[in-house]
Amino acid sequence: MIRHLLKRSLVLSGHGTSVALEPEFWDALDRMAAKRGISVAHLVEDIDRKRGASRPLASALRVAALLDANQERNELGQPKVPESPDFPG
Repeated sequence: MIRHLLKRSLVLSGHGTSVALEPEFWDALDRMAAKRGISVAHLVEDIDRKRGASRPLASALRVAALLDANQERNELGQPKVPESPDFPG
């Protein structure tokens, strides 16, 4: 069986959790954290604090990666990919 998701264990606000995402999203989150000079765990904790109660953490992480990609594309003068109106970034 081919695994499409990669699970990582993190500590968020003192509580252990695990998140399963496609490797491409983990790569994007790794780049986001590196650009900000923080750990991936810290980045995920920031995204977790900002997400709405109805949005699952994995979904919020994917949306954050999309918003970051849009920002990079905008800085390069490239067209954006679709965004989510209910996640402020």
